[in-house]
Parts: sequence; structure tokens; C-alpha cells
Amino acid sequence: MTTPSLKRFAWLSIFAAVCTIALKAVAWRLTGSVGLLSDALESIVNLAGAMMALAMLTIAEQPADDRHAYGHGKAEYFSGGFEGFLILLAAAAIGVSAVERLLDPQPLSDVGIGLAVSVVASAVNFATARILLAAGQEHRSLTLEADAHHLMTDVWTSAGVIFGVGAVALTGWLWLDPLIALLVAANIVWTGWKLVHRSTSGLMDGALPPEDHAQVVAILSRYRDEGIDHHALRTRESGARRFVEFHVLVPGAWSVRKGHNLAERMESEIRAALPRTTVITHLEPLEDPVSHEDIALDR
Repeated sequence: MTTPSLKRFAWLSIFAAVCTIALKAVAWRLTGSVGLLSDALESIVNLAGAMMALAMLTIAEQPADDRHAYGHGKAEYFSGGFEGFLILLAAAAIGVSAVERLLDPQPLSDVGIGLAVSVVASAVNFATARILLAAGQEHRSLTLEADAHHLMTDVWTSAGVIFGVGAVALTGWLWLDPLIALLVAANIVWTGWKLVHRSTSGLMDGALPPEDHAQVVAILSRYRDEGIDHHALRTRESGARRFVEFHVLVPGAWSVRKGHNLAERMESEIRAALPRTTVITHLEPLEDPVSHEDIALDR
């Protein structure tokens, strides 16, 4: 069965980013709030991230070829790393603007209209984030999940900025606006760091998440009751695809066909529990001492 293309979700993210940039820019121009300016700058990062996501999803969806026998799934990690880097740059720009405004406070204007526009932009981001997160989890797309989490961070960031601007309007404390902007910058730094860390882990062939690894171990452990053992279990992720490999130890008197049928059954159970998983097995005789020595990576 052909896997549906996820690029339509990237286009949705691009459209949402363009809309929120326009709305938040209007809110900033109306109020003069540096907090709302920081919000608009983060939406520009959202747009750049969405465009990068579209490019990387296009590459990731290409079928395996002679030069990339394991597919192109790792392209998704470049999208997360790129977006994380842009987030860190935006955080630095926001911090500079906030410090300047903190040293030279400016009054805000048209607060009510500006906040109303910002609320509409946040609603657009929230709806888009929920759609992207559901699609990312369903299709195991790290790119869509990262984009969704970033948009949700943008929603909470906007909530903080709206609160700050509203507090300034009620109290007249102009320093609250740049202070909230600094908190926004700190929050963005944390989001960017998590995206960069997750992308790096994927590029370094990180193992499957603990819950996925536990499912594989549970399936293999059941075969020990049949006198079948295993070792040298290794797992990794490559974008939406999982890879599992291990050695199967069977009685040496078994025929090749019997051993092969067993390995096929084990592989099928793992694929059923964890869709989009490539399983590689290696048969070895239980009684041969070499079987128990032959477990290193460079064997």
C-alpha cells in the first residue's frame, strides 16, 4: 500500500504562517508593542521552518535507490535542526529588541484592536498545530511533529504576550511589555534547543523509544518458551521508518526451511506491532560457541 504524501500538511503550515505573520504585524503596528513584535518575528521563523519542512518531506518521500538503499527518511532530521537554528536566531533578535525597549520604555496604543488581531492569529496557529500533530503521530513524521510543537509553543508565547500587553494597559507599567518579550525569548531558546537535540539524536542513529523497544523485547522473549533464543538486538530510527535487527539462535539440527519459517514469523510479529519497520534477522545454531561470540557490531 502506497504511503500518502505528507506535503499537503507542510503547505497548510506555510499558509498558516503567512496568515499569522500578516495578522501579528498588524497587531504590532497598531500597538507598538515589542512583545507583539517578538511574536511576529517568531511567525517568520515558522514560515522558514514550514518551507524547509516541505523541502525535506519531498526528499524523504523519494523511494530507496542504489545510492540510498535504506531510503531518504533521515532528511526529516535536517528540517528539525534547521528550524531549531532559526528559532535560536529569532530569540537573539527578540532579546535585543526587548532590552532596548526596557531601557527606553514606550507607551502602547490601540491595545484592544491589537490584542484582538493577535488572538485571531493564535487561533489559526492552534488549529494548524492540532492538525499537524495528529498527522505527525499517525504517519510517524518527525518533521510534522516538530512543526506542530513549535506552533503550539507559538500559541503559548502569544498568550504570554497578550497577557503582558493587557497588563500594561491596565497598570501603566511599561516595563512589563519588554519583560514578557524576554520571557518569550527564553521560551523560544528552549524550544530551539529541543529541536536541535532531537534532530542530532536521529542523525546519530538513536535507538527506538523505550516503549517501542519494550514491544520488540516482549515479542522475542515469548519465543524462549519454545527453546529459541536471541541476542545482538539493535534498533534505530530513520525518519518515519524503524529498523530492528537481531540474531536468532535455533537448534543446530533444524533444517534451513524450519529456521527460515521461524524467522519470518518473528519478523511478521514485530512488523505488525510496529508498522513501517524493517526487520533483519540472522540465524545461528544454539550449540555453536561461535554463535555466542558473534555479537559485536564489527564482527
